[in-house]
Amino acid sequence: MRLKHCHNFHDFRRLAQRSLPGPIFNYIDGGADDEVTLRRNTSAFDSMALVPDVLTGVEEVDLSVTVMGQKLDLPVYLSPTALQRLFHHQGERATAAAAEAFGTMFGVSSLGTVSMAELAARHKTPQIYQFYFHKDRGLNRAMMQAAKEAGIKVMMLTVDSITGGNRERDLRTGFSIPFRLTLGGLLQFAVKPMWGINYVRHERFSLPQLDAHIDMKGDSLTIGRYFSEMLDPSMNWRDVEAMVAEWGGAFCLKGLVSEGDARRAADIGCSGIVLSNHGGRQLDGSVTGFDQLDGVVQAVGDRIDVMMDGGVQRGSHVLKAMALGAKAVGLGRYYLFPLAAAGQPGVERALALMKAEITRDMRLLGVRNLAELGTRHLAGMAKQGARR
Repeated sequence: MRLKHCHNFHDFRRLAQRSLPGPIFNYIDGGADDEVTLRRNTSAFDSMALVPDVLTGVEEVDLSVTVMGQKLDLPVYLSPTALQRLFHHQGERATAAAAEAFGTMFGVSSLGTVSMAELAARHKTPQIYQFYFHKDRGLNRAMMQAAKEAGIKVMMLTVDSITGGNRERDLRTGFSIPFRLTLGGLLQFAVKPMWGINYVRHERFSLPQLDAHIDMKGDSLTIGRYFSEMLDPSMNWRDVEAMVAEWGGAFCLKGLVSEGDARRAADIGCSGIVLSNHGGRQLDGSVTGFDQLDGVVQAVGDRIDVMMDGGVQRGSHVLKAMALGAKAVGLGRYYLFPLAAAGQPGVERALALMKAEITRDMRLLGVRNLAELGTRHLAGMAKQGARR
């Protein structure tokens, strides 16, 4: 299979599986425990069906949105994800360039493999900096200051990862950074030699957001131990309120799913929230962002920008979320698989397909812009206080 033969999420996933050593593919592909939530993230969209309007005149459609003060040409953005240069040597450079080509937002993780400052200098498209709350409060302040100096517009705190999820696929292969692979994991690297050739031919793997603060080299600290030992499980609302005030700009919480937490986020001055279960990689059996979207939007949608991510594989998924009041939708594996398979051309093809699907489906739904979408376009839900 070649990139030109990829027409949907599943095609990109298969191409990535052919390109990546098994331990790395399974790191992207896997979830926690029995992976119930991982599967539910996508199947949740099937709980609602779309109801089109006809004869509305939709020759031109507008896909733009404004979220947390950022104008985007698409209602989707590229969520911050860790270790991207491990999947493809271009890593976040490919992600950022593709996002700029399509006029949308992208995120850089604390565990990102390209400096947020480098990307901010290269690209005009809005950048999110996603960070974790460390036990070392000085480190938290230093990371926020570095983001300010780089010109980052949106700060995103992940709140569902105070400890690492039980990712059993990684335990079986021995996946970690630095690599501590099982024999079976090593053999899977041996049968995918091109990945190894690209890995050693390009710049040394690093985590520039953390390198100045934490020793991730040698045997000192694996990713699993980073979550378990460096992050602060005592993080609370007072800590977050102080960070919102210190940042002084658009501040977003990622990883909450309850209406009560959404209200609290609005109360302390957050600009946005992302309903998310970390792609099914943390608490298995947890509710999905899409499941909770309608209730949260009705509770706080007039006070704060509500987004969601998790399991998005189609333009129709995006439109269902927008009909429930989401301001934008985050993509994760949807762009990581094409990144792994083909670098920047892969991410651009995936975004082109998503844009085409959203455009086509808006015409079929009879809406000219995303603001026209409402719960009247959905069947299979209890329409409590329907907005339109």
